[in-house]
Amino acid sequence: MNISFIGKPHQWDPRRVYSQTGADWQQRVDFERLRKDRLQRVREQMDARDLGALVLFAGANVRYVTGSYQGNWKYNINIRYAVVPQGGEPVLFETAGSDLHCANIDLPWMEERVKPAITWQWAEGAVPDMAGRMAQSVVDVLESYGLRKERVGIDNFDWPALKAFQECQLNITDAWPALSAARVIKTPDEIELLKQASSIGDAAMWRIKHEWLKPGVREREIEAKVHEFMLERGCEIIYDIIVASGGNTSPYRRWATDKIIRQGDLVIIDINAVGPSGYFIDFVRCFKCAAKMNQQEIDLYREVYDSMYAGLEKLRPGNTTADVANAFPEYDDDKYGTCTLQQFAHSIGLTLYEGMWISRAYSMKHPAEIKENMYFAIETFAGHPGLQQTTRLEENVLVSTQGPVIFTLMEHMEEAMAG
Repeated sequence: MNISFIGKPHQWDPRRVYSQTGADWQQRVDFERLRKDRLQRVREQMDARDLGALVLFAGANVRYVTGSYQGNWKYNINIRYAVVPQGGEPVLFETAGSDLHCANIDLPWMEERVKPAITWQWAEGAVPDMAGRMAQSVVDVLESYGLRKERVGIDNFDWPALKAFQECQLNITDAWPALSAARVIKTPDEIELLKQASSIGDAAMWRIKHEWLKPGVREREIEAKVHEFMLERGCEIIYDIIVASGGNTSPYRRWATDKIIRQGDLVIIDINAVGPSGYFIDFVRCFKCAAKMNQQEIDLYREVYDSMYAGLEKLRPGNTTADVANAFPEYDDDKYGTCTLQQFAHSIGLTLYEGMWISRAYSMKHPAEIKENMYFAIETFAGHPGLQQTTRLEENVLVSTQGPVIFTLMEHMEEAMAG
């Protein structure tokens, strides 16, 4: 693309959003390129870690290497799997029956490399036998490529599967370092899809603030309206919509209830949804229902906003996760030495959490490098004891050589941003 006029790559500009539909007059998302680029990133990580093959059960990993998707329900129940042999093309083992027929119709790029998956979980007394057959189906692929003795990375295990692979005497190791390293750096088409997801999330958040948030509405009603709106706009599924109002913000309840929202309530909205082609939106705004913020609430909002943006500013190539975590407020991460997912940043993409988490619990002692085209959700919280209600915020941010690029453009509360 000639970018001499726009001055930066198209995918880095949150105002330049392609349509979700295709056209003959504009490049838009190139799905063939997306699939090839993702697979190439995995192959590079396999080379770097001396892996002869990968065996993948996690739904997002299977999708990342094959482009296959048959509903969120199949993502994490280990009934389908893929094998990526070094020097060969991925082989997908799809659930037999209609699912297998759909895969053969839907995935022409797999070129007859779709086979019936051998399911083993919940098979009662047949579990050992079925798990053994599943492992043998993997071994058959490895042997066809001469990889029987090579190191094989596997992403998920249950006990029967682990035993079955051990009985096959495979040289198994952890696949997650390779998959995480591949997925944490986004391709141009992935960035475009994340941008589309952000645009849907922004629009839903605007509807909440300006149309749906009223005294007497229940938290779950807001949740329902967001579900309907975002699905209509092209999201695959709604992962979770958190609506916490009034006393439910302190301590913060990370789920919606049937509580009635009252005039003067602070309302924290956290939108977690799977946008076009599987890419996530995850961001937070805090509103006040049918009233203006008072000075204490403004101070809390600014505390959260300023700490979030202090960390966000550190999301630059060459910085580390320690630089980001050091900008977060002290919280229970420090007290207990574990991640609270409150003063926090995390990679997002085909899953809500992928690649890396950033927390004061460990990031300052174990820093990881921030790299170009990583994509983060970054969030902070004013979680002080004794507050009647409080605030929380979150943005989605691309790491670029020109600095952090914020993809979530919904405005912040006017009273808090004035002055």
